[in-house]
Amino acid sequence: FFNLFPVLFVLASSTAYRLVIDRIRMERREKDKVNENLKTELSFLRSQVSPHFMFNVLNNMVALARKKSDLLEPSLIKLSSLLRYMLYETDEKVPLKKEVEYLQSYIDLQQQRFGNAIEIQCDMDPGDAYLEIEPMLLIPFVENAFKHGTGMITDAKIIVELKVDICLLSFSVRNRFNYSSGEMKDKTSGIGLVNVQRRLNLLYDTRQSLMITKQDDWFVVSLQILLC
Repeated sequence: FFNLFPVLFVLASSTAYRLVIDRIRMERREKDKVNENLKTELSFLRSQVSPHFMFNVLNNMVALARKKSDLLEPSLIKLSSLLRYMLYETDEKVPLKKEVEYLQSYIDLQQQRFGNAIEIQCDMDPGDAYLEIEPMLLIPFVENAFKHGTGMITDAKIIVELKVDICLLSFSVRNRFNYSSGEMKDKTSGIGLVNVQRRLNLLYDTRQSLMITKQDDWFVVSLQILLC
């Protein structure tokens, strides 16, 4: 009778221990599964952004080739560096400085394409070199500005600004648009913005704030991200 209580205590303790261990293992498996699904989804979202970008840049190259422009060769060299960045340097977070250089190269190529037909103001200061960001996160906003802020737009203008205050990244893109232009969106229209909103939610959760508004004849994107 006296031996029964220790036996029951040991049995109950071992059963409870086994249940706790099994629960920890199950939660760990579920966490690993969620992480794998997250990585897969992020890779898929990134793969959707990249072809859209390439389509626009290759159109720039075609335009320069048709004009037999002397800018074609340096533009191809710049495009080569962009491809290298996209293919080999975007598996993990990248220095913010590199992401800004990537954006600047894209804007330069677009400036070559449109010439004096559009006014572009660009002021980007990545600040401290140690800050990192998810790659190709900002480019869809710039792409969208060029896609919908050019063409049948009076006094077409695009303003891109980026600054860093300690760990807070503030990024804004503004472009003029025309309500009465009757522009028809194609099947790929808006894919970049939808993807980048999804990526922001997945990667930065509550550490990011995105506002997309229309003010008078301006389309305005304002993004803030805590990078550390």
